[in-house]
Amino acid sequence: MLEAKQPVGRPRDGQIDHAIAAATRELLAERGYAKLTVDAVASRAGIGKAAIYRRFTTKQEMIFAATVHDMEEQPPPDSGSLRGDLQAIGEVIAGQLSTAPPDVLHGLLADIHGDKSLGARFTGTFIERERFVIDTVLARAVERGELEAMPDAAIVHALLLGPIFYWLLILIGDRDALPELVRTAVGAVADTLTAT
Repeated sequence: MLEAKQPVGRPRDGQIDHAIAAATRELLAERGYAKLTVDAVASRAGIGKAAIYRRFTTKQEMIFAATVHDMEEQPPPDSGSLRGDLQAIGEVIAGQLSTAPPDVLHGLLADIHGDKSLGARFTGTFIERERFVIDTVLARAVERGELEAMPDAAIVHALLLGPIFYWLLILIGDRDALPELVRTAVGAVADTLTAT
């Protein structure tokens, strides 16, 4: 079983984390992605900017953590099957992406792809954490004998995330249709991975 990387240093104050996330979401709703600043979040949260920069190197990381997921993302409980575990991951992805405002996701993507160093940070933090979740689920399936060998986690991640992302951000599809989309995508991925 893969082990999560443990944070180094003193434990973070959960109340401050919550205040930052709440202030970020409130200000995004009021001002939108482009006009949100770290100063405004610090002021709304009633903390100093240093508290934010101890947690996040950039504004984009702060926004991603508040609207999509933070670095505490955990694998789902073991359902007993690859399909069940992938379904749980798909539901989490759909929930995260469907609750994040579309302008925030579009803004984040533009910033991440427009700045190589920012893109590298995201790959090494948030994406690495997402891959850890996928790797854990795939390792369980190998241990159960559902899979003969570990598939490429990046491909599995793309197969799960791609349809949800495309539905929400490109097609601007009906969010009520997400549960069926997730079931269909997960079924296709599970069937592909377990095909002999």
